Amino acid sequence: MAEPGFWDDQAAAQAVVKQISEHKRTIEAWAEVQEKYEDAETILELVSEEDDEALEQELEQALEELTEDVGRLELTALLNGEYDGNNALVSIHPGAGGTESQDWAAMLLRMYTRWAESRDYNVEVLDYQPGDEAGVKSVTLLVSGVNCYGYLKAEKGVHRLVRISPFDSSGRRHTSFTSVDVIPEIDDDDTVEIRSEDLRIDTYRASGAGGQHVNKTDSAIRITHIPTGIVVQCQSERSQHSNREAAMKILRSRLAERQLQEKQARLNELKGEQGEIAWGNQIRSYVFCPYTMVKDHRTNLEVGNVDAVMDGMLDPFIEAYLKMKK
Repeated sequence: MAEPGFWDDQAAAQAVVKQISEHKRTIEAWAEVQEKYEDAETILELVSEEDDEALEQELEQALEELTEDVGRLELTALLNGEYDGNNALVSIHPGAGGTESQDWAAMLLRMYTRWAESRDYNVEVLDYQPGDEAGVKSVTLLVSGVNCYGYLKAEKGVHRLVRISPFDSSGRRHTSFTSVDVIPEIDDDDTVEIRSEDLRIDTYRASGAGGQHVNKTDSAIRITHIPTGIVVQCQSERSQHSNREAAMKILRSRLAERQLQEKQARLNELKGEQGEIAWGNQIRSYVFCPYTMVKDHRTNLEVGNVDAVMDGMLDPFIEAYLKMKK
């Protein structure tokens, strides 16, 4: 970084600084685990020399902490995909079912927000379409932090809810479906070419929260990529320029994901393998009635504490998925 001309290209320099910071965090994490291991080893030697209940309890606690830390490092080691270290763009769309499904989408929005907060990740709402009576029709989030996409890619798919609907006066049990799409945020990628003549850009008046300014100016942006038919929109910022930049970022990320999917499809065709079905295939069921359970259908992991999961306790599911994929 001290080399002459390093900061001439700000974007490239920031990318290098970010990479250095990530490597530094990884090294520090391993160094901390090594230090804890050595401390535990010292306590073990003392315990073997004398019968001390306090030392035994200290050793037990040290081993528990060491096991948790090693588990986190093991999980991080599984994140070796091309974009695993990137931020994540999370889109939530309710299925058929009206208010019930839209409310389920809002519950998932809260769940992912709580999970991100527990990891000190930043969550920014890029697009929000409120439901007719309750919940949301669609929402797109930008979750920022180290390895966001690497973790959240485990959430891509259809999520199923079974509960007694609060919107049904007869108190009947309902089943609702909501899809969650997760793609990596890609700022600049030489492999993604976006030509201005391939874009149709529309402005419109934003809806939902945002105060008087949102409702009185055509600041929201909708961009259609004509060759692929991909449509992205953003209405989170106060200015049309900011919304356009955010929408272009989402479009670039979706095009990059499309290229990766096409590449994988060609590889699967050459191998004679059937590709993974992502859309329309429920990955997880959340059952509130007649019993309480959350089950991931890919890993068969079951958790009985539904409330804890809805409060953001997703790490067991994410870890099981990453280990299965490895």
